[in-house]
Amino acid sequence: MKDSNFLKENNARHVWHPMTSPEDSNSNPPKIITGAQGVRIRDIDGHEVVDGVGGLWNVNLGYSCQPVKDAIAAQLDRMPYYSTFRGATNDAAIELSYELAQFFEPDGLSRVFFTSGGSDSVETALRLARQYHKLRGEAGRTKFLSLKKGYHGTHMGGASVNGNTNFREAYEPLLPGCFHIPAPYTYRNPFNENDPARLAQLCASALEDEIRFQGAKTIAAMIMEPILGAGGVIPPHESFAPMVKEICDRHGILLITDEVITAFGRTGAWSGARLWGIKPDMMCTAKAITNGFFPFGGVMLGEKMVDAFEGNGGAKISHGYTYSGHPVGAAAGLACLKETLRLNVIENAASRGTQMFEGFQKLKERHDIIGDIRGGHGLMSAIEMVSDRGSKQPIDGKTAAIVQETAYDAGAMVRVSGANIILSPPLILTEADVDTILSALDTGFAAV
Repeated sequence: MKDSNFLKENNARHVWHPMTSPEDSNSNPPKIITGAQGVRIRDIDGHEVVDGVGGLWNVNLGYSCQPVKDAIAAQLDRMPYYSTFRGATNDAAIELSYELAQFFEPDGLSRVFFTSGGSDSVETALRLARQYHKLRGEAGRTKFLSLKKGYHGTHMGGASVNGNTNFREAYEPLLPGCFHIPAPYTYRNPFNENDPARLAQLCASALEDEIRFQGAKTIAAMIMEPILGAGGVIPPHESFAPMVKEICDRHGILLITDEVITAFGRTGAWSGARLWGIKPDMMCTAKAITNGFFPFGGVMLGEKMVDAFEGNGGAKISHGYTYSGHPVGAAAGLACLKETLRLNVIENAASRGTQMFEGFQKLKERHDIIGDIRGGHGLMSAIEMVSDRGSKQPIDGKTAAIVQETAYDAGAMVRVSGANIILSPPLILTEADVDTILSALDTGFAAV
């Protein structure tokens, strides 16, 4: 590796970074992370912090998960790659498909289509949804519904169902036929409704209204995150997902749960669907499926999809990726799933998530910059920062950056998205690690 002076001099000079501008990366060079161990990361200057971001929602088992590293190394030695396109497969992909079917059996999902990551999984689900209806003689069902504030990756299809303006406007016009309904976002919603249960009903009614307006027989699928992640960690009332499922079933609309973030224990349940007691028709997964150690994902498929595609000679899937079912990714997935179950990470995710949310409540009492706190469902939480609690005016980017930088100096990597501080740490976090994050945030808020 080049020395630190070379790395600092060339930082952001030749790489365009995701979710920021090249100008900003040059003006405010990103942290150069050179080491990671357990739940901590270390930068090029030797400063070590607790990773409150968990890589990017994906390092559930931390950075020292040796079984996954060993599985990757062994598979690379044995067979580093082969395609799974028509006529070929590999043993690791077969075994992982079986284990995933067992894992997601309570969600009513028994088949998988492998992808290279979360955005690929969303794109795959949208395509298969349209094909499903064509196979059943309803080719007019091409539209998609989703939630405002929802995040579904960065492909054109995913961006089109995305409910966040900043991920859409630079790339419009996007895919036609995509429509959004209000999210059950208690702190900010068009109904000025503060009661979560009542808000859930209003949003479900808005879904019904949009279906009537568009015509049910023109809609292929509804896609939603069980808990909205990148949009600000917005958990709905427990009644919302079952209402959405019932509405979709009644109108013949497929329900896709985007669980790129929520699958494999993040919410304190093994899946977001299981958290809310629903069985989706498709589920998008990625991220924690390999603990972030290898780019990999999969779309889990339920009974409706199986019935439409299997035993139907005309149901050719003209879709796939070079790395679908990659043997190294599949081997990593097998080891990761085994370790995830062995550690039973949902218990710690639930306990530490409660500890963090209670800590947020104490921080809110001390710092007027905190407008809203969201969490309480495992280790995914957010703090929304405002310049004035009464008007709910969001803080400016400069202030948010000060909070983030000060918290980093004080011992925790946190992620700022707009006015939100979003936390998605590894699920193996200890009580002391949570205290470190809370203390660092306290210092960050005090600085402004």
